[in-house]
Amino acid sequence: MPASKPCDPRIAPADDASVARAVSILRAGQVVALPTETVYGLAADASRADAVAAIYRTKGRPDFNPLIVHVPDMAAAREIAIFDARAEKIAAAFWPGPLTLVLPLADGAKIAPAVTAGLPTIALRCPAHPVMRAVLQTGGMALAAPSANRSGAISPTEAQHVAASLGGGLGLILDGGPCTAGLESTIVALRNLGHAPAGWQLLRPGPVDPAAIEALLGEPPLPLVDHAIEAPGQLASHYAPGKPLRLNATSGADDEWLIGFGAVRGDDTLSAAGDLAEAAANLYAALHRADASEKARIAVAPVPDGGMGDAINDRLKRAAA
Repeated sequence: MPASKPCDPRIAPADDASVARAVSILRAGQVVALPTETVYGLAADASRADAVAAIYRTKGRPDFNPLIVHVPDMAAAREIAIFDARAEKIAAAFWPGPLTLVLPLADGAKIAPAVTAGLPTIALRCPAHPVMRAVLQTGGMALAAPSANRSGAISPTEAQHVAASLGGGLGLILDGGPCTAGLESTIVALRNLGHAPAGWQLLRPGPVDPAAIEALLGEPPLPLVDHAIEAPGQLASHYAPGKPLRLNATSGADDEWLIGFGAVRGDDTLSAAGDLAEAAANLYAALHRADASEKARIAVAPVPDGGMGDAINDRLKRAAA
C-alpha cells in the first residue's frame, strides 16, 4: 500500500503504527493529511471548532467555503444528516466511494459550525480508501477533510504534492501512494426532503457519472441558477497552478509546457491512449509537473466532453479562470 520510502520526515508509510499516530494527533485537535481514492485530504475532527480552524489556517481557505465530512459508515452518517429514501438509495449504490451527498444537517449533530459555513446543509462522504477508512474506524470520529493543499491551488494526488503545497504547516502525511481516481468526488445535493416536488442537483462533477444518479433516481438534475456555494469546488477560480493556463491547445508555444491528450503529444500527457479514466488519474500530477517546469506558461490539449471528460474539463476551466 505505501509508496517508495519517503524523503520528507513528515511523510510516513500508511502502516498500523502511523494510523495510530494519526488518530492520536486528530484526537488532540490537530490536522493530518490522509489519502483517499480521490485526492489527499487535510483531516481534522469535525466536531471541534479548534480543529476545524486549524484546517482553515493551514489551507488559507475562505470561511464561506464549506467542508466535506467523511464518515466510516451509514450509522455515523445518519447521526449527522437527514436521509430520505432517495439519499439511502444513493448511499447504498455508491458508498463507500467518490460521491458526496449534500443533505440537511440533523438536529443535535456534533459538527462545528465552521464546517457548514453557516448553512443548514452538510456535505457527507463515506470514502473507500483503506487508509482513510482505517483512520475513521480506529478514531471513531467524523473527519472534515478538504483537499490537502493551499486553498485554490492544484489538488494533491501524491504525498509529496501535500508536502510541497502546505510547507511547514503540517506534521504528518500518511503515504497511501497515488490516488486512483485522481479527481475530487462528485457532489450531489438532494432537495425538498420529505416534500413534493423533490429533485436533485449536481454541484460538482467527478468520478461518479451523473447519468448513473439520474438512472437510479429516475429524474434528471435540476438546473443550477445563481446558486450559493454550499460545497467545495464551486468557486469560479479553483484548482489553479501558479502559471497562466491555456486550454484546447493542439500545440505549445516556446514558453509553454504542453500537456497532451490522445493524438496531441507534448512535454507530458494525460493519456496517450485517449483514456479518460487515465487522464483523470493523471490530471493533477501533470499540472504539478507543469507548474514546476522551467516554462512560464502551461497549455493543455483538448479533452472530449462526456462522462469523466466533463469532470476533467470542469477542473481545467476553473484552473484557467
